[in-house]
Amino acid sequence: MATNERPSITLSARQVVGKKVKTLRREGVVPVHYYGSGIESLSLQAAGVTLRKVVTEAGANIPVEVVVEGSAESDICFVREVQWHPVNGTLLHVDFMHVDITERVTAEVPVVLTGQSDAVRELGGVIIQPFQTLPVDALPLNMPESIIVDITPLEMFGDAIRVGDLEVEEGIAILRDDDDLLVTVQEPRIEEEPVAEEEELEGEELAEGEEAPEGEEAEAQESDEG
Repeated sequence: MATNERPSITLSARQVVGKKVKTLRREGVVPVHYYGSGIESLSLQAAGVTLRKVVTEAGANIPVEVVVEGSAESDICFVREVQWHPVNGTLLHVDFMHVDITERVTAEVPVVLTGQSDAVRELGGVIIQPFQTLPVDALPLNMPESIIVDITPLEMFGDAIRVGDLEVEEGIAILRDDDDLLVTVQEPRIEEEPVAEEEELEGEELAEGEEAPEGEEAEAQESDEG
């Protein structure tokens, strides 16, 4: 499992609410909703460029160090709901959830494959990965950035790595059954060449070249004589 230095951001108070936030967005400012257990919900804002960078780095599982303008201390938060413009991809709104660093939280952590599988490299197998993320329970500051899965042991078709095969650090729990499949290698599908049309054509050619049965020839001769 991998961890990185925490991203950080300063948020300022927001006076504009409702439909008027469109004015903020035109100025490059993005509205933020700041909430959490035991704290007052706040309407805040941040520069769009800075906020987009933080959201991209943090994803849903990396704790963010947040300073609310006017406060002497920083808080630990997780990025929760993020709204993007469906056409131009502009960042529209972000929710930050404040957390207590002494209380466990759950987050979806990306699964990252590493290494090389002989079943893929030598046999042409196809990697099957059912889950792109896994739910992880941990203290906020211990939440991993990613779950690294080494696929080197996958040497033959059908070899698999399951949740129970992962080595997790103390205090970190993956909220899935040990038998759940993480990654396996399947034999590649071989597309069969279409033979039905060829067989049909051969049958038609044979029919054209066949001699008429004896009974039919006799009837034809009798008809000619008559």
